[in-house]
Amino acid sequence: MRRADRLFQVIQLLRRRNVATAAWLARELEVSERTVYRDIRDLMLSGVPIEGEAGVGYILRRGFDLPPLMFSDAEIEAMVLGARVVTSWGDAGLAKAAAEALARVEAVLPDRLKARLTGTPLYAPGFHVLPQVVAALAEIRAAIDSRRKIHIAYTDGQAAATERTLRPLGLFFWGNGWSLTAWCELRHDFRNFRLERIQTLATLTERFADEPGRTIDDYFQSVTPDR
Repeated sequence: MRRADRLFQVIQLLRRRNVATAAWLARELEVSERTVYRDIRDLMLSGVPIEGEAGVGYILRRGFDLPPLMFSDAEIEAMVLGARVVTSWGDAGLAKAAAEALARVEAVLPDRLKARLTGTPLYAPGFHVLPQVVAALAEIRAAIDSRRKIHIAYTDGQAAATERTLRPLGLFFWGNGWSLTAWCELRHDFRNFRLERIQTLATLTERFADEPGRTIDDYFQSVTPDR
């Protein structure tokens, strides 16, 4: 997390509690208490009206506000539905990020729009998402971000088992499941894999770089009809 983003999040967390201890802030931000103390000090020096002290807790003086965010009802519904889909169908990291994003928005909305945020009657049940899919989603996301190859054992629609070393390029949500698009080193071509059919998954230490003809943009070009 960039420091500017963390400082903004400190303010939002202080807005959510009457008194926030450094220990609680550290847990929420996943940083050390020493980092929290330094951030609080810098915010106070910049003019943010925070009161309190180490070992007791901190409060954000009433009346301090950031510029308000204004959204239409439809925009709020879109954000809420998107966050609920991510929470239901994504992994724990994505679910946490979605909840934090909505909390940021809620903290700076007028009361009328806050009610819309919490009362939107749009839902995305995810009770049938397989635990192995959630686990695979998190690991593959990390592999894509770090540009690391993965090795999978896979069973296709005809129950044929195979093992592949892949360059993971993109994850796609289809409304009823996830698939991985990757460059397959066995077939020397792009292939798609349904996450629920991945039997085992291992992230390798070997990294990969973008190469002409093997990127996600090249994949999109290969499946887009000529106009």
